[in-house]
Amino acid sequence: MMITGAGSGLGREIALRWARDGWRLALADVNEAGLGETLELVRAAGGDGFIQRCDVRDYSQLTALAQACEAKFGGIDVIVNNAGVASGGFFDELSLEDWDWQIAINLMGVVKGCKAFLPLLERSKGKIVNIASMAALMQGPAMSNYNVAKAGVVALSESLLIELKQQEIGVHVVCPSFFQTNLLDSFRGPTPAMKAQVGKLLESSPISAADIADYIYAEMAKDEFMILPHEQGRMAWALKQKNPQLLYDEMISMADRMRAKGKPA
Repeated sequence: MMITGAGSGLGREIALRWARDGWRLALADVNEAGLGETLELVRAAGGDGFIQRCDVRDYSQLTALAQACEAKFGGIDVIVNNAGVASGGFFDELSLEDWDWQIAINLMGVVKGCKAFLPLLERSKGKIVNIASMAALMQGPAMSNYNVAKAGVVALSESLLIELKQQEIGVHVVCPSFFQTNLLDSFRGPTPAMKAQVGKLLESSPISAADIADYIYAEMAKDEFMILPHEQGRMAWALKQKNPQLLYDEMISMADRMRAKGKPA
């Protein structure tokens, strides 16, 4: 199993969940210190593997990781495209650089991960797990670049589900809501107020990254394509499918509240 963004947060917890079943793991991240810690925890949990620094913006680093998996493991059964960064800000505040950065990591990083590992997955008839977000389905205010990147991950996953069926490659997409994580370490946005608001959402979440990893494990065993770990997320998605305008109205009033909070007194 290969996991990007394995140096902390959800990537680390996914590694630990599979380690408990004795899996060998290829752990990748730009954070080498975090990777070392994850590998120690993986070994303590009953798994093993290796670490490799990998920036998902660089396709050559992902193909090198695939080659390392072939050399060390003889192939790969599951890839988890988890590496991601957070950002926020109203559309008029976001720069084109903010858009490029977000798309390069959160969308193209997943595209490149799938592309680099496809030959190995065709051989093993393995599985692709792409980590998107409820933002892909709900399009909350003041995070348009994040919403678009994550919606792209869902669309990519749907495309691969259809195209790779003949090759017997399984595809799953995970859409967590906010959860307790260190995602804010990478947060990029035009205002400190926006970071503070996202921080409050993360802290108030009743679900941890470990809970999400457990849920992903259980849903993959049932061969579920779209994995929505949060109960509120599942309810919101059901509502949007039934009555999208109701959800849009709620998001508009949320945007109004956010703008009012951001204004100087």
